[in-house]
Amino acid sequence: MKQPFSYRKLFQYFLQGILVLAPITITVWAIAAAFSFIDGILPNIVHSIFPSLMEDKTGNIRRIPGVGFVLVILFVLFTGYISSSFIFGKVVDVFDQLLEKTPGIKFIYSTLKDFFEAFAGEKKKFTRNVLANVDDNDVWRVGFITQDDMAEFGLRGYIAVYVPMAYSVAGNVYIIPKERVRPITNIGATQTMKFAVSGGVTDVEEEHKK
Repeated sequence: MKQPFSYRKLFQYFLQGILVLAPITITVWAIAAAFSFIDGILPNIVHSIFPSLMEDKTGNIRRIPGVGFVLVILFVLFTGYISSSFIFGKVVDVFDQLLEKTPGIKFIYSTLKDFFEAFAGEKKKFTRNVLANVDDNDVWRVGFITQDDMAEFGLRGYIAVYVPMAYSVAGNVYIIPKERVRPITNIGATQTMKFAVSGGVTDVEEEHKK
């Protein structure tokens, strides 16, 4: 028997299509945008130095898709490799100290440096996932300890906890007593961050099994 036409059913199919296509489309778009940006770094730099060398007959920048991306990635890998050497490490330290003492540049450089080191390197900060009782009630927030001692702020026995916001790269820092923080031990920091940023919709048990 033929099913009667239903706008409600049609709308359900439309929503289901969005649920399937939206994550795939956004992921592909993000990867393509990142690839295009990185791939254009080298040609744009060379063009700014030697315009005639990089322009074709119509005045457009010559591009070979993928070459710029590969060279930039190789340069980053090479920089990471030689940065572990003693001599290059000393050069980086001198340059680092110079930027740290330069007025104006100091604030921008130190802020960006601390931000990137919080996610990677030896000074990663978002590794100690906790439940924070910010408001001194029965409501707990998912966060990460970023400072163990706030004595420099005149608050002994307090710690700094970063609480990420759902569906955002932003977050808030709370300074609370140590006793109002519980470590999360059954799942890792990555799963905790995904849970917080996704608004709590991520299945942490399933992620933990992976």
